[in-house]
Amino acid sequence: MIGTIMEWYDFFLYGFVAALVFGPLFFPEFSSTTGAIAAFATLAVGFVARPLGGIIFGHFGDRIGRKTMLITSLSIMGAATFGIGLLPTYETAGILAPILLTVCRFFQGIALGGEWGGAVLMAVEYAPDKRRGFFGSIVQSGATIGLALATTVLFVCSYMLPQEAFLAWGWRVPFLISIVMLVSGLYIRLKVTETPAFKKLREAGEVAKFPLKDVLRDHYKEIYHTAAIYLGSITVPFYTVWVFLIYYGTNVLKVDRSDLLLGVVVVNTILSLAILGAGRLSDILGRRFVFFCGFTLLALLAFPFFWVADIGETKWLWLAMVMLSFPLWAMWGAMPAFFCELFPERLRYTGISLGSQAGTIIGGLVPMFATAVLEDYGTWPISALIVVAACLGLWSAFCVSSKSAVERRFAQAAEASRFASQT
Repeated sequence: MIGTIMEWYDFFLYGFVAALVFGPLFFPEFSSTTGAIAAFATLAVGFVARPLGGIIFGHFGDRIGRKTMLITSLSIMGAATFGIGLLPTYETAGILAPILLTVCRFFQGIALGGEWGGAVLMAVEYAPDKRRGFFGSIVQSGATIGLALATTVLFVCSYMLPQEAFLAWGWRVPFLISIVMLVSGLYIRLKVTETPAFKKLREAGEVAKFPLKDVLRDHYKEIYHTAAIYLGSITVPFYTVWVFLIYYGTNVLKVDRSDLLLGVVVVNTILSLAILGAGRLSDILGRRFVFFCGFTLLALLAFPFFWVADIGETKWLWLAMVMLSFPLWAMWGAMPAFFCELFPERLRYTGISLGSQAGTIIGGLVPMFATAVLEDYGTWPISALIVVAACLGLWSAFCVSSKSAVERRFAQAAEASRFASQT
């Protein structure tokens, strides 16, 4: 969880700063709207890179182990984030500045694409069968804590500094202090031992030689459903409420930026409990129950979300945050156990990484799409996108179910038998 907090802190921080200052600093020759779209385009680069990271880290995670990949992903993320804090702006370096920004964002995406699968596997593969949901949700709470932490640091810098100082150098501080979390995260992860599940595979000589090929051949349906569920439950609603809403609230509704950032901290700190509760609930009532309820709420609240936000007052924007983030964080809590139980142990890292990260590709396009359609069409296309994504995810949740312990044993035995016959 500690390492995951650092990973998500870095990744979320970029989205917030892109919404607030990257437009005028790295794309000053564009209009304010076009500059914001360009800044969100660099945000999208990270999402294009995430499936590539999922493939690379998933392959080696199933080949040489979870621990090594977790250390590698954390190091890449930390270096890229710290590098962003040192970048020159367009005024200093010209076109080189946005190019370097894009490169750093690309490596952030690579790192996070491999981080999530390894982190949840480290928890779920250690967990007792009847507590997999809860153990996985503990790692997932690193996302809300990382988000709240990134926002807190940004809020302090924004609140204590005048606008000119914040644009000049204050925005760099949250990126530079991430080096502290990098060192602490690496210290912890170097002491973690490999998961029992992977140790057993290695001792039995059942480690997959070509995990990507095997998972695409034998589990392509699970990969599709994993991507659809991730897209509908996390990708679209998350980047609507936590990236676009910040831009919309400050630039369109003219709400004080510091008040919005404070809302992000408060709401996500409280909803960390929803993640843990949903994980435990999935152990009791089943994984699909949590997803059915979550997707239904997302579809029902997609349009009221903007109706409430458009009142234009801080308290109503905070309420809008809760409306959309509660169902998405609930599903986030149940997700690790749900996804891990769809794939056999020898292909699990590759399967959940490829599926989930494929579902994030359009994540960076969500704020860009929302900004582009806002002026001519208003907010209804954004709400419609949330409804469509939720319906796709709900359909995939109907199509798959968490395998029982008996089903998992049969599936693992069949995989082992086929692997032995091939070798």
